[in-house]
Amino acid sequence: MRWGGRDEVKTLRNAEPVSLALPLTGVMLYSGLYVNELLARVLEHETNFSALFFDYLHCLQQLAALSSSPEPALRRFELALLGYLGYGVDFLHCAGSGEPVADTMTYRYREEKGFIASMIVDQRSFTGYELRALAAREFPDVQTLRTAKRFTRMALKPYLGGKPLKSRELFQKSAVLRPHTPPVAKE
Repeated sequence: MRWGGRDEVKTLRNAEPVSLALPLTGVMLYSGLYVNELLARVLEHETNFSALFFDYLHCLQQLAALSSSPEPALRRFELALLGYLGYGVDFLHCAGSGEPVADTMTYRYREEKGFIASMIVDQRSFTGYELRALAAREFPDVQTLRTAKRFTRMALKPYLGGKPLKSRELFQKSAVLRPHTPPVAKE
């Protein structure tokens, strides 16, 4: 892309696509809108994040290819975005002792410190198993996927400044408008 102009409003002079258009519909389209809004809200204008673009493109390609849940692609992108924003969290070591996390142990997240072994179980608590899944960006079950969503929402909150995302609101409204089809009973 080539831009021109002096002030904040620039004129697009030239653009070439890096991939074919991606067919996003339904939930995947709303997910793509969410990713775009997230980038627009957390990145500063005219900041060069060319490496992040490839994570963005990969996320959109995954959304276009999926027929099931967009959640894993969205969580991977959010974790990548946090890394580019300088939100480097060590998911594999206890910040208090430096020891590797144990799968069955509970760790509580503390901003600017990391994960510290804890007996307290609340919204800021994670098991070592869940932390390993976050580090690998692999979500083998529903619980690790929910954990990733809980962590990324918590970590992105300061970047969003307390303003709700319009894409979430739009998605919730569309979910209310869509007719609910009850599951078919098997005989």
